[in-house]
Amino acid sequence: MAQVDLINRDPQQMNNYIQVEFDDVLAEPNGTHSAECVWRNSHKCFTCGKNLCYKILTILTGIFVALGWGCTFACVSYGVIWCIAPCMRLLHVCLNPTKKILSIILSSFCGPIMSVQALIFSRIHVTNSTGEPPKPIDYMVGADSGKVKNFK
Repeated sequence: MAQVDLINRDPQQMNNYIQVEFDDVLAEPNGTHSAECVWRNSHKCFTCGKNLCYKILTILTGIFVALGWGCTFACVSYGVIWCIAPCMRLLHVCLNPTKKILSIILSSFCGPIMSVQALIFSRIHVTNSTGEPPKPIDYMVGADSGKVKNFK
């Protein structure tokens, strides 16, 4: 069994974002200071209260919470090792021929079709204009009268 490091209890630095020291929580800017005895005693009360409350909570619940999380991660590990990983391997083995067939079909038929469509659509140019919209294709301006004629 591995030894528990009683000095560095967060070796992976998972909880660096939790700043709970007095200076991280309470701060008085320049020009706004309380009396020195209030500040000194506030620091002592904050530190003592935080440590006492944390120790009481961990004494009352820490072992049970750790047991619960241990069981939770054991169940997750069991599910991954004994259920999900074999299922994924089975799917990998069973679907590998289908993957090869679909790969051949897609590269033989869909790939060239998509390449042709890409060439066709790459020739489209869009121009933004603020003038009068163009007339529909089935309308023409008559040469002799200047009126619009419908050739339907």
